[in-house]
Amino acid sequence: MSTLQPTVNAASATDIPAAVAPAAPAVSAKTWIAVIGATLGAFMAVLNIQIVNASLADIQGAIGAGIDDGGWISTSYLIAEIVVIPLSGWLAQVFSIRIYLLTNAVLFLVLSAACALAQDLPQMIVLRAVQGFTGGVLIPMAFTLIITLLPRAKQPVGLALFALSATFAPAIGPTIGGYLTENFGWQYIFYVNLVPGAIMVGMLWYALDAKPMKLALLREGDWAGIITMAIGLSALQTVLEEGNKDDWFGSPFIVKLSVIATVALAAFLIIELTVKKPLLNLRLLVRRNFGFGMLANFLLGVALYGSVFILPQYLSRIQGYNAEQIGMVLAWTGLPQLALIPLVPRLMQRFDARIIIGIGFVLFAASNFMNIYMTNDYAADQLLGPNIVRAIGQALVLAPLSAVATAGIEPENAGSASGLFNMMRNLGGAVGIALLQTVLTKREQYHSNVLTQSVSVFEQATRTRLEQLTQYFVNHGVLDRADAAHRAYVAIGHIVQKQAYILAFSDTFYLLGVALIVALAAVFFLKKPGQTSAGGAH
Repeated sequence: MSTLQPTVNAASATDIPAAVAPAAPAVSAKTWIAVIGATLGAFMAVLNIQIVNASLADIQGAIGAGIDDGGWISTSYLIAEIVVIPLSGWLAQVFSIRIYLLTNAVLFLVLSAACALAQDLPQMIVLRAVQGFTGGVLIPMAFTLIITLLPRAKQPVGLALFALSATFAPAIGPTIGGYLTENFGWQYIFYVNLVPGAIMVGMLWYALDAKPMKLALLREGDWAGIITMAIGLSALQTVLEEGNKDDWFGSPFIVKLSVIATVALAAFLIIELTVKKPLLNLRLLVRRNFGFGMLANFLLGVALYGSVFILPQYLSRIQGYNAEQIGMVLAWTGLPQLALIPLVPRLMQRFDARIIIGIGFVLFAASNFMNIYMTNDYAADQLLGPNIVRAIGQALVLAPLSAVATAGIEPENAGSASGLFNMMRNLGGAVGIALLQTVLTKREQYHSNVLTQSVSVFEQATRTRLEQLTQYFVNHGVLDRADAAHRAYVAIGHIVQKQAYILAFSDTFYLLGVALIVALAAVFFLKKPGQTSAGGAH
């Protein structure tokens, strides 16, 4: 394939001594337009996860969905997205990159507008699922274009653009979603896709070369692998999304889905390692850099999506912030990245990419450890410092990690590498959110029991506080002193529960920090690639 030639040339150039190596091939404006258009699509696809989460309560109210059922508005999108990501490399070969990418880009916009017009929960769930299936295509295809169209020396720039979609979009999503919902209505979180989406379609239409479709590949497809993967990932994602709400293995529904996920994914692994033409080349995982890069990327997903989940929960439950106020707090995890990510390619030219990745993980971990001693007054001002540190850390991680992990990947394996790498980050996010939901519930119960034991009516401080609260209610219109005393007891209970939640939220940040330390350990096992994009490319 002619579009893959620059990568092949760049890879072979690494065998030439630096002193006599030819200059990196020039990249045409048309190629850059294709890369920018594709990364814009990936940005929108990732943004649509968090922008909806920030406004879920408003959407639930508008379409008459309950709190529990309303979660499927997000879950349906995530399930479809995580299933289609590993399929995209093969489907792009079947239909050609141009037709496949353009078709899904247009459908993504149509479905965005349709979601804004949904009248009830079943409609919204179906539309969000199909939107996720089209949006999920945009993420790996952007990554694939970067590592196939761009020569090795220019890939850091492309990967920096991709990092805007992978790390900046989740951080800025609640900010955009909160602002639009509070000022214009929840429908605009879907309408906001239309203008940039039209620009994306125009760029891809102009820049991607037409290639013949290879429909014969459908007959040769790894259908057993596709079916087992789709069933396994769908069941696993549902278990992760619904497990905490349904008390995990206390629910027969969760047990059955867990068995289905285990059997289907085990069958998928066996199939992929035995068939002649597998959907995904899983043998890439035994390559040292790609394998450890995948582990670090999985843990990055845990922390990236986990922190975007836990911070709004804290600000809403403990501080009583609305969607727009939450968005303003989280903006400081996004806006600094917008300034820093464009500088990362220059850093990759000057320093070993592994050092940059390590510093990024250290800073990201530190930002979480800064939040483990929260108090009742811990709000926007106190979160500013940790959020900026987190933004700097996130900005430094993804582009160099992607470059090191995919260095040396052959063009024919680019689709598999892209599908696996992006699926693993999203899967990490699903595992992270499920884990944090469970930890938050269990640790709140633990801290509540500990605090309740220490708040005894036999303690003078407790009796004094109860008397003060009782008198407060009497002074504010409660005529019956027994009623006032009862309200004082209830108020003490609320104070204890709130403090237990604050301590539980602190524990979740500690857990995220530990996950990032493990990711840092994985970075130490990465070997320095040959003369790659992180090395001496100028």
